[in-house]
Amino acid sequence: MTNTISHWLNNAAFQGDSGATAPVTNPATGQVTGQVALASVEDARTVIDAAAAAFPAWRDTSLTKRTQILFRFRELLNERKGELAEIITSEHGKVVSDALGEVSRGQEVVEFACGIPHLLKGGFTENASTNVDVYSIRQPLGVVGIISPFNFPAMVPMWFFPIAIATGNTVVLKPSEKDPSASLWLAELWAEAGLPDGVFNVLQGDKVAVDELLTNPKVKSVSFVGSTPIARYVYATGTAHDKRVQALGGAKNHAVILPDADLDLAADAMVNAGFGSAGERCMAISAAVAVGPIADDLVAKIAERAATLKTGDGTKDSDMGPLVTKAHRDKVAAYIDAGESDGAKVVVDGRAVQADGGQDGFWLGPTLLDNVTPEMSVYTDEIFGPVLSVVRVETYDEAMELINANPYGNGTAIFTNDGGAARRFQNEVQVGMVGINVPIPVPMAYYSFGGWKASLFGDSHAHGMDGVQFFTRQKAITQRWLDPSHGGINLGFPQNG
Repeated sequence: MTNTISHWLNNAAFQGDSGATAPVTNPATGQVTGQVALASVEDARTVIDAAAAAFPAWRDTSLTKRTQILFRFRELLNERKGELAEIITSEHGKVVSDALGEVSRGQEVVEFACGIPHLLKGGFTENASTNVDVYSIRQPLGVVGIISPFNFPAMVPMWFFPIAIATGNTVVLKPSEKDPSASLWLAELWAEAGLPDGVFNVLQGDKVAVDELLTNPKVKSVSFVGSTPIARYVYATGTAHDKRVQALGGAKNHAVILPDADLDLAADAMVNAGFGSAGERCMAISAAVAVGPIADDLVAKIAERAATLKTGDGTKDSDMGPLVTKAHRDKVAAYIDAGESDGAKVVVDGRAVQADGGQDGFWLGPTLLDNVTPEMSVYTDEIFGPVLSVVRVETYDEAMELINANPYGNGTAIFTNDGGAARRFQNEVQVGMVGINVPIPVPMAYYSFGGWKASLFGDSHAHGMDGVQFFTRQKAITQRWLDPSHGGINLGFPQNG
């Protein structure tokens, strides 16, 4: 018998009235393990209304009380994160150690949010004019929506909701219908930590739920992570309905390997960044740009390492798990087919991998393509699978032109021992996150995560001070207390005297 995965409002499961569901599978076996509720418009409005009703009391809850609840949530999460990692693996497929790392990255944002009293301090100017003071405060927005992707069912929501809750907002989280159970586990943890009813809610569903979050006037902001076409839609629709929107889109992340680089270190990094989590990371390296004469050696070293990786069930002794669905597995395999037919050399072929897992699992092994050119679909498209393409160029300038001409600008890296080249790279590259001998340059929680160009719609990145500013509005106040000396009519501008 399969499990029913419901919505969550007012600190309790909510079945909804739509009756519509979608299957949830274990990617390592291909078996259906649950049925997730798909919200109707009425279900979505019920959840949003609960968040709206809870907002006034939560907004007026003291910062001290909010912080105490956040600390308690952090402690519970730290104690039980292994449980959450196993849930992620069961529905997404990534190996448990990788899932545990995902949770830890999300926990960093929770810890950052625990310092919210300091981060919410406003400014104060005494005697801006005679006996006139000016000061600023930051206030919460109200109900905020979070639409998260399948590849990080815990970490991505945690990029947003700790800061949103800490700053006094109430949250409606719409997780991916592919791996929805992590969100309910987090909701139950919030309830145990003492979060009041209606402050953290989960709305399961598909486009119906998304569109209600984007158009409902009670929702004041939307945070989104996913593909660029959907990010563009979310941004356009949300802003057209007077919402604040941060929409993080897709990526085609390049790593430039210069001739002076340590090729063993670079090859290790390409394998780790290209095949970790089966390439289902928005920060995965999918294009290795080999500069000059090192390409043959680099390809050989990557191939040697890729051949040692064990693909299999994430609960076993595996390096890489399955892809999230059969449809996605087949789509990624089709890109490999296309690359081969376009003239790329398949150096390591993951299409026929012998995986340590169920015969009906969604398996695709590490794949390395050489002699990839910018016209090929394996280069132009975000594949979101364990496919690493090697693009050969002759010079640093060619590599830079290649990256800057790409429509995406999420993450990039350079491998070199030349400090001057590295400094020039970080200055010239048109990408939001840059690694120097670091393949996945994800910043810590007290910085902000986000790309440039078609990888981000809106001007706010995730977490860090960008997150604090996104989930609050600044209000400036000018005050003067009654004094007889200020009486009389004066139609002129203030004289600042």
